[in-house]
Amino acid sequence: MSTRTPFRKMHGLGNDFVIVDARETGLFFTPGQAARIADRRRGVGCDQLIVMERASDDADLFMRILNADGSEAEACGNATRCVALLLFAETGRREAVIRTLGGRLPARLAEGGEVSVDMGPAYLEWDEVPLAEKADTLHLDFDCGPLVDPVALSMGNPHVVFFVEDVDAIDLEQLGPEIEHDPLFPKRTNVQIVSLAGPDHLRQRIWERGAGLTLASGSGGCAAMVAAARRGLVGRSARVDQPGGRLTLDWREEDGHVWMTGPVATAFTGEIDPSLLQG
Repeated sequence: MSTRTPFRKMHGLGNDFVIVDARETGLFFTPGQAARIADRRRGVGCDQLIVMERASDDADLFMRILNADGSEAEACGNATRCVALLLFAETGRREAVIRTLGGRLPARLAEGGEVSVDMGPAYLEWDEVPLAEKADTLHLDFDCGPLVDPVALSMGNPHVVFFVEDVDAIDLEQLGPEIEHDPLFPKRTNVQIVSLAGPDHLRQRIWERGAGLTLASGSGGCAAMVAAARRGLVGRSARVDQPGGRLTLDWREEDGHVWMTGPVATAFTGEIDPSLLQG
């Protein structure tokens, strides 16, 4: 790339993204280029690089998600909300449909300027997560130090959810990588630790596959809420407090889809210098 590439830096509850619009240019980023852009000291800095591409169906666009380590992710709820807000401003509409590797995600403008996204159904079978072998996903026979008896599920991307008394007492920075790369998870996994904060109210910390500790995760919030509901800790609607802020989740009984609502914000806009993408 010989020219500067415009980008927008956005975040959902501190889960931050560099967003590039490639619908007209057809820009493609290698894993190495994505990792250099995500570098917080030598690049722009972000949890994920988000590339807006033309959709091959009737969706408004295809959203490509590249983690901070350059790997590609299937879904990201906070990024979906950010991109949806850009589409609302661009089209003047209050609804949009965004396609990801994890599926088709309808979005709509909610009260107070927040954005709601239909994250689709939760996938609960062992081979849908996926796991390397048949197992009970509601009580997974897996432990890592103080973390035991998790729930496994997929929100278009794999998650394992541990319930603990105090999320702040867990050294997630140490345990997260070990769990993420365990052979039980052939596509690696996102790691969620969750505690009950009150009726239909959860607290959560997140180790994100390919990104590490993050302030927030949309799909992670959905996974936490669904796992808690399956264990009977909350109903089908709940608030989830993450380090970066609060999400509202609704696991609809009529179709099994999880709707996620939360705020998004723009931090700044800029241009990526071609030198960052070389090598």
